[in-house]
Amino acid sequence: MAEQRFLDGRVALVTGASRGIGYAVALEAARAGAHVIAVARTVGGLETLDDDIRKLGGSTTLVPLDLKDYAGIDRLGAAIFERWGRLDALVGNAGLLGPISPLGHIEPKSFDDVFAVNVTANWRLIRSLDPLFKRSDAARAVFVSSGASSSCKAYWGLYAASKAALEALVRSYAAETRNSAIRANLVNPGATRTKMRAQAMPGEDPATLPNPADIAPGIVRLLDPQFNETGRLYDAPRQRVLDFQPPA
Repeated sequence: MAEQRFLDGRVALVTGASRGIGYAVALEAARAGAHVIAVARTVGGLETLDDDIRKLGGSTTLVPLDLKDYAGIDRLGAAIFERWGRLDALVGNAGLLGPISPLGHIEPKSFDDVFAVNVTANWRLIRSLDPLFKRSDAARAVFVSSGASSSCKAYWGLYAASKAALEALVRSYAAETRNSAIRANLVNPGATRTKMRAQAMPGEDPATLPNPADIAPGIVRLLDPQFNETGRLYDAPRQRVLDFQPPA
């Protein structure tokens, strides 16, 4: 059991923690010993998460926050500093699918909303939390991407572009912090039984897909202080850490 408590005494922030992959990751991080700062818009989902973590003997801080509230992200960083003085781990999971549509049919507001949550909010998190990462002995930042970033299928342009931008952002951050105690990586969760997947693929049988709880342990392992890879992609379906390939 001791081996599973590799996050004992550490503080981990998870966005989109009220359901799906974020919920499962927050629960798994608590099981590994972390105090979880759970961020989401849905208060009810956060409260259910808190109940489940308490059943494990863990602890949480619930933060109802819309990640488009960028000033709120700055306040969150300040509050973490005041309470803990550092942050050891981040899982940037929250994301928007946006419309699956020809690019010419997408409304500007939809475009702006997807980039606001999938890209800008994650940059604001890095901006706000980087000073706290630098106060940790082994900070680990993980961001959830998608295979859509490279497949670039028809009608998936908005989501694909936002995830490609996220990958460039995180890989650049990894390069900037390579000579520090910070490690930054990305995750491709693959097809998973989530509300977003059901929205994207309404005809798909969800029983054929893995649950978020099935992939959460692999994601949380990236938060281990002993995990020293950076600027890489954890491919959950294959349970492998991959290098990003340069263009042919």
